[in-house]
Amino acid sequence: MGRRVISLKEYDIVRVAAVTPRLSLGNPRKNVSYIIDAMESLKAEGCVLACFPELCISGYSIGDLLYQDQLLSDSEKVLEQLRKYTEQENSAMIVGCPIRSKDRLYNTAIFISSGEYVGVIPKSYLCNTREFYEERWFAAEEHRSSEEIIINGFTVPFGADMIFTCRQFPHLRIGMEICEDLWAVVPPSSLMAIAGANLLFNLSASNEDIGKFRYRHQLVTSQSAKCLAAYVYASAGPWESSTDLVFSGHSLISFNGSLVSETPRFSFDTEYCIADIDLASLKNERLYSNSFTKSPVSNYRDIPFSLEERTVLATKLLHDKMPLVPSEKFSREAVVEEIIKLQSTGLKRRIAQLGDIKLVLGISGGLDSTLALIVSITAMQDIGRPLTDIIGVTMPGFGTSTRTEKNAELIMKYTGITSKKISIVDSSKDHLSDIGHDTITQDIAFENAQARERTQILMDVANMENGIVVGTGDLSEIALGWCTYNGDHMSMYNVNAGVPKTLISHIIGRYAEITHNQSLSDTLKDIIGTPISPELISRESGEIQSTESIIGPYILHDYFLFHMVRNSYPPNKIYLLARETFADSYSPDEILKWMKVFYKRFVTSQYKRSAVPDGPKVGTLSLSPRGDWRMPSDTSLEYWMNILEEIMN
Repeated sequence: MGRRVISLKEYDIVRVAAVTPRLSLGNPRKNVSYIIDAMESLKAEGCVLACFPELCISGYSIGDLLYQDQLLSDSEKVLEQLRKYTEQENSAMIVGCPIRSKDRLYNTAIFISSGEYVGVIPKSYLCNTREFYEERWFAAEEHRSSEEIIINGFTVPFGADMIFTCRQFPHLRIGMEICEDLWAVVPPSSLMAIAGANLLFNLSASNEDIGKFRYRHQLVTSQSAKCLAAYVYASAGPWESSTDLVFSGHSLISFNGSLVSETPRFSFDTEYCIADIDLASLKNERLYSNSFTKSPVSNYRDIPFSLEERTVLATKLLHDKMPLVPSEKFSREAVVEEIIKLQSTGLKRRIAQLGDIKLVLGISGGLDSTLALIVSITAMQDIGRPLTDIIGVTMPGFGTSTRTEKNAELIMKYTGITSKKISIVDSSKDHLSDIGHDTITQDIAFENAQARERTQILMDVANMENGIVVGTGDLSEIALGWCTYNGDHMSMYNVNAGVPKTLISHIIGRYAEITHNQSLSDTLKDIIGTPISPELISRESGEIQSTESIIGPYILHDYFLFHMVRNSYPPNKIYLLARETFADSYSPDEILKWMKVFYKRFVTSQYKRSAVPDGPKVGTLSLSPRGDWRMPSDTSLEYWMNILEEIMN
């Protein structure tokens, strides 16, 4: 299946830009040409909605020239060129312009779309401190006396009490504010967001001084997070007057607390940043947020507008192959250490509840049991208990490899815990023989009998030693039902329940870096490099049974899991994103194949999740039936399979 054109509208995505154009100070006629040039460049990028800086038609820093009738008249007249351009190109823009109404001058944002003046928004909070003197020239929103204004002969909605709703994108609702409005204690955009606006624009002329760009980052990202919205901030550049100030042209776009795009500062060329805004993600975030739904709603006028969609070859959404793993090494190191603290704190609380108990773990020489052991060691060290109160049990079976058996023994030796080795080969044969199995056929009963035998041993050792069984199954396995019911599915407290498979190797790797025991570090690194396997089937060739060859790559399944559960995306959108994200490693057909496996296993395994042991949530995603995820065990599988078939066809 080859590359195909994408309709952003189909996936509830809108592409937007924040632009810092060149500027001819006090020359509206020239500035319009710069704006149109920028729109032409954006058109080639598939972007039809752009925001420009505060007073970009005239220039922000023209001082008392704002009293000049000719300049004000020209500023309004040249808007007609922009209106006609948007009509011709089926595009939309938001520009800053000084506008007169009833003998008052307003600092406004003009929204123009598809040949229509959609609205004129006056600034609410005029900056009038230190180097700013806006009250010298402008009236604020509170002094507006009309809900309409005449622009070049057109009657246009006027006021800061408007939210713009798109006819073509039913979930797109736009709110606008101007520069200082964002710095207010309660920004207008906060009230707009509560009233439904999910795409917020700010036309700004923010001068630069030392460190201000960091504060600007914080302000914009924080506002987008609080509002559960996208925030597009377009700021004036260095062609503004440098008489007393320098303007850097720092424009940026933030999505729900994350900075997704920004322009370079101090450039004398037109600069812009582009982002694809995932409206469905914002909609779902707001549905989940109880505090958002309970916020009091102010009255806003709904103003409809048209925005023609564009087809593109690829989205500009962030393509993170492992959305459940921090992308940057520095932040990842901090996060993985915090995860161990979260896990160990949960375990310490359980120990405090039950008293002077021991911890019993099955040690396989694989990733999951190694992480559970690290967490158990951290917990015991924190409360001053000897590590010999951790009992590790390695239980080789029919498919256990020499490599994992050796690593299981070494990790128990190097950490100094109490170790036991109990073979399950004979006991599993006896049990299989008792139920009439030939003990040779390597079917599901053959495999699951081993998992249940191991769990029985651990439970009985825990009873004998006054301990609890610490579970090792991870979030990815819980999602896929890749566990034996009443076998490795069960424990007395599962420290790994909130940790996805794609993250576990990073956590163990970090522990290997910080331990002072070189032998332990080497063993941990070898465990990370060991193929993932349940090791339940014996192979004469000595080849290790591969989990991912059976159920598919965990990197894909964790990706599907995140976008299905965390973002509530439909299958076709997950497929679109996965197709773009993994274009260098998986074909579209492979992605669809493993998506089908994911949905089948996820839907049919809910009965296992409904009976999972207690375990801590550590990230933004949990599948605990007592926490984040509630789903009936008899959900229709046919429904999801039919949807996937539609994609495949």
